[in-house]
Amino acid sequence: MNQAFRRTAVASAVTGIVLALGAGQAFGSAFALAEQNVMGLGNAFAGAAATAEDANTVWFNPAGLARLNLPQVEGAIHVVIPSSKFQNANSQAAALQPLGGTGGDAGSAAFVPNLYGSIAVNDALHLGIGINVPFGLKTEYEDGWLGRYQALKSEVKTINVNPAFGWKVTPDFWVGAGANYQHFDATLTNDFNYSAALAQGYANPALGLTQPQQAALSAATAGLDSFAKVTGDDAAWGWNVGAMFSFNGDANNDPGAGRIGITYRSKLKYNVVGSVNFTNPATPVLSGPLAPLQPAVTAVSNAVNQTRLYNGGVMLDVTMPDSASLSYYQKINRQWDILADVSWTGWSSIQELRIKRADGSTLSVLPENFKDTWRFSAGMNYYPDEKWVLRAGVAYDQSPVNNVDRSPRLPDNDRTWLAIGARYKYSSALNFDLGASYIFVKDPSINSVGGVAGGPPSIPATGLVNGEYSSHVVIVSGQFNYRFR
Repeated sequence: MNQAFRRTAVASAVTGIVLALGAGQAFGSAFALAEQNVMGLGNAFAGAAATAEDANTVWFNPAGLARLNLPQVEGAIHVVIPSSKFQNANSQAAALQPLGGTGGDAGSAAFVPNLYGSIAVNDALHLGIGINVPFGLKTEYEDGWLGRYQALKSEVKTINVNPAFGWKVTPDFWVGAGANYQHFDATLTNDFNYSAALAQGYANPALGLTQPQQAALSAATAGLDSFAKVTGDDAAWGWNVGAMFSFNGDANNDPGAGRIGITYRSKLKYNVVGSVNFTNPATPVLSGPLAPLQPAVTAVSNAVNQTRLYNGGVMLDVTMPDSASLSYYQKINRQWDILADVSWTGWSSIQELRIKRADGSTLSVLPENFKDTWRFSAGMNYYPDEKWVLRAGVAYDQSPVNNVDRSPRLPDNDRTWLAIGARYKYSSALNFDLGASYIFVKDPSINSVGGVAGGPPSIPATGLVNGEYSSHVVIVSGQFNYRFR
């Protein structure tokens, strides 16, 4: 029993890191950040691998660098405002604990930056670099909420550096490739049912307590929580490749001209190394008729602190999925463009999470059963005059999370994007972009119990979170692009 409770604590916290990492690819749902430029946001990222108008093509399709003849630099900032509110249905309290509230709004606003640059070495070879944030954001519930033993705070900060090149094979066919160095820091917190751990200890035959005494001590030490904080970091290398084909005189932006792009991003293998730190409550002090049993309470409390809820290292190996995208862009006439995109992410690479202690022993094996996902988008551009470009787009974005394994750390579901945007051409060298999107998240239902290593999920240890979330995301973004002439 002692070992099982300790594994539950570490497993729950480290799992949160991995679930946040599970958003690492730009075309996934969950904590994924598709916001890697502003012009694409206005089209819901339709045609992202085929537009190749600015240096951000480093991320979306490096082959598009071969289309950019002028050196340029581009910077963007996105304000991402998620909202996720839990509505209780039939949740159950953990043993010896009150149920708690619904947690407030778990969404937290975040600022997501992008920076890109490109330069032409000669007519055929073009170089670029991107610095961006592929995944992140933060969820945080109110203290004392009913799911506090499964999740409180989940915060992930990442940065990706992506040097790349584009090569003009022919005037109409380009290829490109890039390397990706990605680093992240994660902080995860949640409470643990300290009273339940004490109750388990009271049942130790070595203490010689009768069942009535055990029950009385459990009641006297009810309502106690331990707080755990997990921090972890790692870096990984990956790569991306792409190809692009232009048709109908694309070089001159003629009516009817267009491009087809295809791109692929590799898997990333993470070796997460972190630590867990517990803040345990003081040993309960008994009075009255129970005072003679104080030595038993002290012994159990010390044992819990030393053998169950103790500080230490954790590690986890996980392979994040690869992704691919096929995009289409065409200029219908001098005032209208159409764009489309279909993207796939191989989330089924994550079927379980095997968590180990620093000595290499297995703490737990947690089923996740992620599924592969698809993202479909369509958009259009309108040019009212030479200074302005107006954009609009819609997308449908599947989530890798299934209804059975959904947890409070990742209460995600399929999404629908509605997006608008505009570009103002201030001069031949300087452009400004604005974009905004509202993302409807299909209300995710949840029926979550924290797992116990070596045994079934335990409502007494973690409670039952049963109900439905009401979620949405608002994104507002701005960008500049300067071309050196």
